[in-house]
Amino acid sequence: MKHQYFGDVIDYVKYGLLRCFSQVGLRIGVCWMLTPDDQRPDGRKVQYLSQSNKWKDHDPSLFDHLSRTLCYRDGRHLRHIEEHNHIPRASFFDAIVPNSHADRSIWFRNMLVELNDSDLLFFDPDNGIEVPSKRIGHRDSSKYIYWQELTETWEHARSLLVFQHFPRVKRNEYIPARVEEMRSHLPGSLVIPLRSSNVLFLLAYRAADAAHIKRAIQLIETRWSRRVWKHHGD
Repeated sequence: MKHQYFGDVIDYVKYGLLRCFSQVGLRIGVCWMLTPDDQRPDGRKVQYLSQSNKWKDHDPSLFDHLSRTLCYRDGRHLRHIEEHNHIPRASFFDAIVPNSHADRSIWFRNMLVELNDSDLLFFDPDNGIEVPSKRIGHRDSSKYIYWQELTETWEHARSLLVFQHFPRVKRNEYIPARVEEMRSHLPGSLVIPLRSSNVLFLLAYRAADAAHIKRAIQLIETRWSRRVWKHHGD
């Protein structure tokens, strides 16, 4: 995540999903996996805010908040979603992710302590889950969450939600493969892939929490129909 992305269409969906999980009573831990802003044009997809007839009904109060906030000179900053209970029952960890392996280990330990009481822990990396070409500790490894981190977090957290950009592959093959990979790395997990037109959210949870998760998914399907849906090809 970068501050420069704040409020774009992917963020609108992302925050909306977290609000659904919160609404059913789950305590949300948000690990932004923040990285420094750059000069790339990413995050400028805010045209949806001028199309309220198509987008506002998904989450009217969130839509209005983002519309107002992006008019501010300092509007592109995560504090505008962290403050004032916009995601109820949420705690946030916004330390910048280091590339150094040793520094990242410290960052990860601090995150676990900070978000220890979460029912659902959300990881928001720039790109998604690790790829073979980017080993942890190398340049730009901060843009990924690594399986060793997810596996250790699973030992402490009840449920995990992971943001994943789609690579340039066939999605109907990619999604089931990712689901199976997550199941294999997180023992005892039940995995639901929630897909949108641009990104994938991988949800892993335990059977004991199925009732809460089912209610959240039903709320997402109602509130975010046409934008987010469960992938059934796995």
